[in-house]
Amino acid sequence: MTDPQAIVIGAGPAGAAAAIGLVRAGTKTLLLERARETGDALCGGFLSWRSLARLEKLGIDRAALGGQDVTRVRLFAGRRSSETALPARAMGVSRRRLDSALQATAEKAGAALERGVHTTAIEGGSVQTRDGAVLSAPALFLAAGKHGFRGFPREPAPWQRADPVMGLRLRLPGHATLDRLVGDAVELHLFDRGYAGLVRQEDGSANLCLAVHKSRLDEAGGEPAALLHALADAHPQLGERLAFADWSRDVDAIGHVPYGWHAADSVPGLFRLGDQAGVIPSLAGEGIGLAFASADAAVAAWRHGGAGAAPAFQGQLAARMARPFAIANLVWRAGENPRTAGGLTLLASCVPPLVRWAMHATRIRGD
Repeated sequence: MTDPQAIVIGAGPAGAAAAIGLVRAGTKTLLLERARETGDALCGGFLSWRSLARLEKLGIDRAALGGQDVTRVRLFAGRRSSETALPARAMGVSRRRLDSALQATAEKAGAALERGVHTTAIEGGSVQTRDGAVLSAPALFLAAGKHGFRGFPREPAPWQRADPVMGLRLRLPGHATLDRLVGDAVELHLFDRGYAGLVRQEDGSANLCLAVHKSRLDEAGGEPAALLHALADAHPQLGERLAFADWSRDVDAIGHVPYGWHAADSVPGLFRLGDQAGVIPSLAGEGIGLAFASADAAVAAWRHGGAGAAPAFQGQLAARMARPFAIANLVWRAGENPRTAGGLTLLASCVPPLVRWAMHATRIRGD
């Protein structure tokens, strides 16, 4: 595409949603994606009721995604457990299926999607790529996901700096017993210095994602599979689920995820979206919600204020993220501390309305 009005870097949920909104607003949009084929990203297999509503506004029918219905949240900590109904129906779906649907919708709307383009730097209103090309547009939308982007540092909270957080993922093949164990729930397994989230997806498999401090991984010799085996031995409910793992498959990993970080400002012409705007603790299940909310707000800011609206947009988005991030951080820190995780789970069991309040309070509010 020549002379685009907007360049979106990254075709994940935030970038694809922004591209859909931009082209529908009459903006000539170039969408860049580093992967040549749509993969199954490590994080983001849970779609909250609010994310599903935003998907429908983008023109994607939730039934067409074919994901697994999720109606409950289940907590495990030591010997304690709790189960609470979600405020509304949610969904478990693979990122491959979700991203493919969003990218197809963006292309159908009129966005130019170019794959295999590895963006290396942003300078002014220009994007530099690994092959030496320089692309320019009045507005740039940075939606490169959880991976760091050169020139845009994301600092973790002080309590994470000495012991950074890693992201791990293992896919559990579908099995009738696993279906019975997990059912229509999203599960959170709490343990010392980390937690694991588990949800079934459209093909019957289950996506197991962990956020774990590096010190815990180091104790397992730096081997993710060894850590998972140790967790299975120490936590029987998690062990029941991991009994169905295919250990011939690698455990996916991403290092130094700055959970709790958010961008407070930007420069004219640069809109930061999704995990490039803020990284909410994944136990909140609002990563995809943040992607969609930031895309909606960025498109609205661009339409009403042009390139100069980017700094105000970034500040307003940061303000909207402050309360959900603070609550998610509190719950996370209580959940990964053995002294408080059991009490948290007991409280969830005794006071279900408190759990539902936390679910609402960790959503990114709409415009």
